[in-house]
Amino acid sequence: MIIVKVTYTVKPNFVNKNKENIQLFMEDFQKLNTNDFRYTIYSCEDGKTFVHLSHYKNEGIQKQLLEVPSFISFQKQRDESKLELVPTIETMRLVSASMNIFDE
Repeated sequence: MIIVKVTYTVKPNFVNKNKENIQLFMEDFQKLNTNDFRYTIYSCEDGKTFVHLSHYKNEGIQKQLLEVPSFISFQKQRDESKLELVPTIETMRLVSASMNIFDE
């Protein structure tokens, strides 16, 4: 399993556009109709910091998601928006969970 956390802060005038772009790629992710990944996005109290938490069953599904055109467009627009804080990417390891993340 691969777990990645990405945190970044957009400028206030880009918050709504960022949310729109997130919705677009999440709709495409949902169309994949697979149980091989979990992808959640949170906004922090300041309203402009976002945290993406992804769980991938394997490298294959991670590569597939990273190549979705709407996700690539989201990343490009986010990065070109002159972020307040550039993305920090953390790879994490699962210690425990209250449920099975992936059916084995």
